[in-house]
Amino acid sequence: MTGTVREIWRHPIKAHGRERLADVTLTAGAALPWDRRWAVAHEASAFDEASPAWAHCRNFTRAAGSPALQAVEARVDEATGQLTLSHPDRPEISFDPEDPADQARFVAWAGPLTNPDRPQPARLVRAPDQAMTDSDFPSVALINLATHAAVEGQLGQPLSPLRWRGNVLFDGADAWAEMDWPGKTLRLGAVELQVVEPIVRCLATTANPETGIRDADTLGALKSGWGHQICGVYARVTRGGPLAEGATIEVLN
Repeated sequence: MTGTVREIWRHPIKAHGRERLADVTLTAGAALPWDRRWAVAHEASAFDEASPAWAHCRNFTRAAGSPALQAVEARVDEATGQLTLSHPDRPEISFDPEDPADQARFVAWAGPLTNPDRPQPARLVRAPDQAMTDSDFPSVALINLATHAAVEGQLGQPLSPLRWRGNVLFDGADAWAEMDWPGKTLRLGAVELQVVEPIVRCLATTANPETGIRDADTLGALKSGWGHQICGVYARVTRGGPLAEGATIEVLN
């Protein structure tokens, strides 16, 4: 199979915004630079700031429980470390995620986007040695646009592929071809990835990434059409290098 990388996305704060990149440089064993670097620990989180390490997603505020978060957009100023977030229902905010005072400003900004029936955002945290991906290893999430189109067809309505919160969106493969890729190596331009496992989806994907309103039963469509709740695969970077939109993607083995 030969396909094409169509879009590259990163999510600086887990579940709180996305940013499209024309190109990026990947490092073996790491997630995309700045992807899921931070997460929002909620009031009931067991995340240990004294010994910060990767923790399960249940410890963080997510769009699965607070769908409004799906509509957050992000921009990173890599030179200064400043993040800028926007949302249709909130004023734009720029802040330094490493500054305690700015962290408090961010938490206050995110509060109104959080479901009041869920634990509320408490603090912005990070694990210095690993991105806060949903997988327990530093992953790159790949989304097959043909599979996305199949889900659209099952639902009978158009969907933004940003619902899946992937890092690399690609075309050129048959729908669901990626289900056979775990254990295989992919080459994307100069980069190589080893596909590890499929991505099991949650309620976050039911929310519109433009409005943050739940408006599509993506999980029901997956279950009724294919008997599972999978869309996309997690991969590990095995050879780093530059990656740009338009790069060729190949399955090597």
